[in-house]
Amino acid sequence: MAESRYSWGADEHLVVQIDEEMNLAANFKAMAISSALASRSIDGIWDICPANASLLIRFDPDRLAPAVLEQTVREIESTVGRETSPSLKTRLIEVPVWYDDPYTREVGAKFRDRHQRPEGTDLEYAMAELRLNSVEEFVERHSASPWIVSMVGFVSGLPFMFQLVPRQRQIDLPKYLRPRTETPRLTVGHGGCFACIYSVKGAGGYQMYGLTPLPIFDPAQSHEVFADSMVLFRPGDIVKFRAVDEAEYRELEAAVDRGEDVYRIVDVDFELEAFLAAPDAYNTELLGALDVH
Repeated sequence: MAESRYSWGADEHLVVQIDEEMNLAANFKAMAISSALASRSIDGIWDICPANASLLIRFDPDRLAPAVLEQTVREIESTVGRETSPSLKTRLIEVPVWYDDPYTREVGAKFRDRHQRPEGTDLEYAMAELRLNSVEEFVERHSASPWIVSMVGFVSGLPFMFQLVPRQRQIDLPKYLRPRTETPRLTVGHGGCFACIYSVKGAGGYQMYGLTPLPIFDPAQSHEVFADSMVLFRPGDIVKFRAVDEAEYRELEAAVDRGEDVYRIVDVDFELEAFLAAPDAYNTELLGALDVH
C-alpha cells in the first residue's frame, strides 16, 4: 500500500489517512498501527480511534511534541508494512438476531415514502436487489459469514461491520432515500457495504433487518460484560450473526434482564493473509471456535 497521508486537526489531533476507500487491508493496517501505538503507553496520548481507512490520535501537545508523535507513528507504520504474516488478536462475538421481527417491520412501514421500494419490507427489498429467491436465502447470506468491526461510532457504541467474504459476494445495498426519524433500539441494519447495530433508539437511514436481544451499550455498566467499558464492541472484533425465532429472542431478552451471562465471546487470532488465500475455508475454521465455547 502507498504511504499514508498525515494531517493535523487543530492542536490536539493527528489524522492518518491510509486509503481513499474502505477495504480490508486498509482497515487492518489502521487497527495494527493503533494497537502498536497503544501498547507503547506514551505519555500525552489521550485517545486512539481507528476508523474504516484511517485513524485519529488525540494528544496533549504540552506533554508530547507533535513532531515526536508523527515520527513515532510513521515508524510504527513502517514496521507494520514490513510484516509478512499480519495477524490481529481479537474476539469472536456471536450476535443472535430475530430477523423480520414485527417492530422493525412496523417502523419500516411508517417510512415507506422515504424508501426506494415503497411496497414490502426492507428484507424483501434486499432479496429483490440481490436477485435472491426468498427472504430466508437473504438471511442465510447475511448470517452465514462473519463480519469484522471496522470502527465504532456515529452514536455511542454503534459498530460498523464489514463482511469477511470475497468482494464480489459482499452485500452492497443503499441506505434509505431520506433518513427515518425512528429506529428501534438494537436494530440490525445495513447501508452500502456495512452492517450495523443501533445501540439506542433514534434516527437512522440504514435498511432494517431484525433485532438482537443483547445490549451493546450500557452507561451504567450493570452487566459484567461491560465491566471494562460501557461499549461492547471494539474495532477488530469479529461478529457472527445467528438467526433466532421469537421464542429464543424472548428467552434471551429475559435472561439479560436477570443479569445472566448470555454473551458468547471467544478470543481468536485473525490472520489476514490466511483469510485472503482461502476465505471460505478460513471462516469455517474461525467460526469453529464458537462450537467449543
